[in-house]
Amino acid sequence: MSVTIRLARHGTKKHAFYRIVVADTSAPRDGRFIDQVGTYDPLPNPPRVDFKKEKLHEWIRRGALPSQTVSELIKRAGVAPASRESSGREAS
Repeated sequence: MSVTIRLARHGTKKHAFYRIVVADTSAPRDGRFIDQVGTYDPLPNPPRVDFKKEKLHEWIRRGALPSQTVSELIKRAGVAPASRESSGREAS
């Protein structure tokens, strides 16, 4: 089972709010997920990103690969080095 850390969209039309979730790669975007590791609210200026650091580190240690967007959010928040090379995925 391949696991990824990605965004799941919630909120209403034109008022998006995202949960940062750990999910199987075959699961739909807003469907079943394994664990929630944070939230992302793009509406305020600057956008607000909150991570549950312990859960995030645990899932990365177990081999979950962050999506490109989540990697950028992790870098911006300064939570952990989450480059594709350090998490095991080749850069393309």
